[in-house]
Amino acid sequence: MTTLILLRHARSAANAAGVLAGRSPGVELDETGREQAATLVSRLSGVPIADIVTSPLTRCRQTVAPLAADRGITPRTEPDLAEVDYGEWTGGELKKLAKDPLWKVVQAHPSAVVFPGGEGLAGMQARAVAAVRRHAERIAAEHGPQAVWLACTHGDVIKAILADALATHLDNFQRIVVDPGSISVIHYTPTRPFVARVNDLGGDISGLVPAKRRRRRSARSSDAVVGGTTGT
Repeated sequence: MTTLILLRHARSAANAAGVLAGRSPGVELDETGREQAATLVSRLSGVPIADIVTSPLTRCRQTVAPLAADRGITPRTEPDLAEVDYGEWTGGELKKLAKDPLWKVVQAHPSAVVFPGGEGLAGMQARAVAAVRRHAERIAAEHGPQAVWLACTHGDVIKAILADALATHLDNFQRIVVDPGSISVIHYTPTRPFVARVNDLGGDISGLVPAKRRRRRSARSSDAVVGGTTGT
């Protein structure tokens, strides 16, 4: 039931400065980030994209703007794909936050973390996964089960969605790397998702293009290939 391209926003000024931007207003892409956003147009040129969904934060909207303009798509804003509400940690320098006792809990037992004055990582995962599932169902109904769509959001949010797709506990999500400007890909089926790509920064993405449709559109199989896939 649809293929989701998870795009982490391109590099922001806060990323470059080592600051936890969180939901701080006005955080924009830096020069490198703007180049990454522009490159996305050619990088995904061969992939049919049915819809674009984005976090409401400026850095995400700036990241998808060139692609959306090229495809003639008006991005849908999804509040449940917003960055984690880091509360009192928002705007802090990462090197200083690393000295906070809570940092070790964030690393080793993130499912138990609730940021002071903010939200918990478990709550973030619940809202983000629900949003992705909701849009996947909508897009499948509007464009068919082979539709490809893109969601631009944030590092921890993407890691949490990937952890859910991999059926691994949220406490393992720190083992997943998601860099600015990277794409990760999940194929959703009626019974389970398949993670096709993680933290891709420029590899061949021709495999994302759906196979030619038969006369009757059918959903992607929920079965894994025994022995591994045979390639595209």
